[in-house]
Amino acid sequence: MSRIESDTLVLIDPRSGDEVGTLACTPVGEVAKQVQLARVAGQAWRARTLEDRMGVVRRLRDGTLARGAEFVQLLGSELGKPAGEAWTSEIVTMGELFEHWLAVIEDELEPVPLELNPLNYPGKQIRVQPEALGVIGLIMPWNYPVHLPMRTIVPALLAGNAVVFKPSEHAPRCGALLAEVFAATLPADLVVTVQGGPEQGAALIDAGVDKVVFTGSGAGGRAVAARAAQQLIPCSLELGSKDAAVVLFDAKMPRAVQGVVWGAFHNAGQDCASVERVLVDHRIADRFVEEVVAAARALRVGEDVGPLVNAAALEKVHAQVQDAVARGATLHCGGAPTGQGYFYPATVLTNVPVDSDLWREETFGPILPIASFQTEDEAVGMANDSPYGLCVSVWSKDVARAEALALRVHCGVSFVNNCCFSGPMGGAAWGGRGQSGYGATGSRWGLAGLVFPRTVVIDRSGGAKEIWWFPYTPALSRMASGLVELGRSGGSKLAGVKNTLVGLVTRWKST
Repeated sequence: MSRIESDTLVLIDPRSGDEVGTLACTPVGEVAKQVQLARVAGQAWRARTLEDRMGVVRRLRDGTLARGAEFVQLLGSELGKPAGEAWTSEIVTMGELFEHWLAVIEDELEPVPLELNPLNYPGKQIRVQPEALGVIGLIMPWNYPVHLPMRTIVPALLAGNAVVFKPSEHAPRCGALLAEVFAATLPADLVVTVQGGPEQGAALIDAGVDKVVFTGSGAGGRAVAARAAQQLIPCSLELGSKDAAVVLFDAKMPRAVQGVVWGAFHNAGQDCASVERVLVDHRIADRFVEEVVAAARALRVGEDVGPLVNAAALEKVHAQVQDAVARGATLHCGGAPTGQGYFYPATVLTNVPVDSDLWREETFGPILPIASFQTEDEAVGMANDSPYGLCVSVWSKDVARAEALALRVHCGVSFVNNCCFSGPMGGAAWGGRGQSGYGATGSRWGLAGLVFPRTVVIDRSGGAKEIWWFPYTPALSRMASGLVELGRSGGSKLAGVKNTLVGLVTRWKST
């Protein structure tokens, strides 16, 4: 992580809290020039065939994965991410991301023809073809600083876009290493990296990019949306959440326990998809809490659960826990900083007041509040009692029943007997509702936000005029009314055919 001092990022190791170096911010006045460089590079890039672009993206894939060990080491020193977590959540998933998009992009970018009635539209063809937007402005968070940018960069490049990428100020070295890979594998200035904080992000939007893709906090997302709206720049926002896990009476207990524990504490809970509330059937609640607490206590700080990103995050997490306990919550394990760096142990609580920040506001830390419910309707109501709406997971042996319950929760992603893991998948849409933002990354729906649908109309009829052109005559109205009669359910087919044909013949004779 880092802090900003003037035009410099002071780098801090969250495992110890020690300063370990500095990195220069991109001058705010230079950001517009970087966008212009990307725009020029993008024009040449779009002119290349899709096959050529795919070849370059394959080199990007190979260059990125070849440096996997360097990324893993840097994720540890910059964010304290355990090596096993860094490999699985950042590097392996990135390889799968490239594989997906290279396999499907030709089909996804294929023009879509429109079927036309040859009687109404003789000699005409219409197609809708996706084309690059231009320059994508990418403002990314620190929690997955390698994979998350690539989730947008890969399809954006394949579609013919250029990208200006601002890494989080708390993960600038990961951004710098990605920039090295881009420089070694891509045409110059096709992906430009801008280092810095909110000022550089604002300057990126002001520079007139063609789309902003933002992942981060709710406050940051609102600021991005407001600034983009001033220039009518579209944006996609992936923001925070307070995801619920619902554990039904017939859940497979070992799997539900281990799944929820991983969902709550992976990446030290610093994931918008983390399980931040558990709702468990009252009949199994005592046993479930007991086993979750035992599993949480077994997690090793520093090896399984890394540190929080900075001192402010540590303070926020601990304040939520202290407030909940002061108001009557029961603390079962954890509950205080370790005193080393920004580490906070896996923490489990019950009896958390439903109006407390710990229950209602995003924590983004390794804290798990658990509550019980009497009926499934009550569980759905509790899950939906949140302004956020990213993910829900439901745990049950009855998959159909669990799926039906999950689909009643107002959110973007539903899991049955698992949680959190589909976000990195190129083929799966990822996005939320409510205060969790709008827009999607991944899948054809995410790609649709990176292209513009151009409609192309070709007319080979060669006639002097169209039947619907001037002058407007009674014959035109009769023909049109006949077509409407033929098209509506319950219409008189005989009258429709007669009016269409008589109107058509009369119209052509008069013109």
